[in-house]
Amino acid sequence: MQTFVEIESRKLKIRGMLHVPENINEKIPIVIILHGFCGNMMGPHFMFVKLSKLLEKMGIASIRCDFIGSGESDGNFIDMTMETELEDANNILNYVKNLSFVDNERIALLGLSMGGAISSMLAGRRKNDIMAQCLWAPAGNMDEVILSQSYIGDKYEEFREQGYFDVEGLLLGAGFVDNAKDIKIYEKAAEYDKKSLIIHGDKDTVVQLSASERYIEIFKEASQLKIIKGSNHTFDKKEWEEQVIENTVEFLTQELL
Repeated sequence: MQTFVEIESRKLKIRGMLHVPENINEKIPIVIILHGFCGNMMGPHFMFVKLSKLLEKMGIASIRCDFIGSGESDGNFIDMTMETELEDANNILNYVKNLSFVDNERIALLGLSMGGAISSMLAGRRKNDIMAQCLWAPAGNMDEVILSQSYIGDKYEEFREQGYFDVEGLLLGAGFVDNAKDIKIYEKAAEYDKKSLIIHGDKDTVVQLSASERYIEIFKEASQLKIIKGSNHTFDKKEWEEQVIENTVEFLTQELL
């Protein structure tokens, strides 16, 4: 069963989809899915939709939302920072914890790219509320990523003069870069001490594999890294997608059921 939801965050509305298994008669686990930079709640090639439907069949609920300033949610992309997305994610978690059918002892996070970085920081902040987390190509080095040739690169001076940068038709504000430099992603993530699965393609040119390897160093024996051979940043082949989803479902069912 799929239901449209609205969640208040910073006096604006987050919009998303809630997936709940049919005919439940007891409290069940739930996965909060957080999209990446310039992304939305469907995910690349609808990966989040596919995952949510599979989890639903396994008896696990999920919620996938657009951050404020993205997709169908309120707000403007130019005002978005990692800090605002962290607050949005925190408010999504609060919403989930108040759903009558959710077992608050079995809540997991899943995030892609920058959404993975947000997930990791939320897990660190709310570690008593998060049973497990799965990070797909997490951008723990988002400050380096946004200043790389994949994005701002040698146009930094122009970006500073204008106060924004055009990314895929979206205007990225200067506040985003300043916040990304200061937010200390890995330091916040390091507070989390439960199970983590990290999945990353070894041909990712947007977020280097080393970003995930650093997460493994932080989380130590509580974490595992699955490398998708040949894959790019968003797992843009059917075989790569299938490996990611298969590993994710296996991990989440093991930890939540």
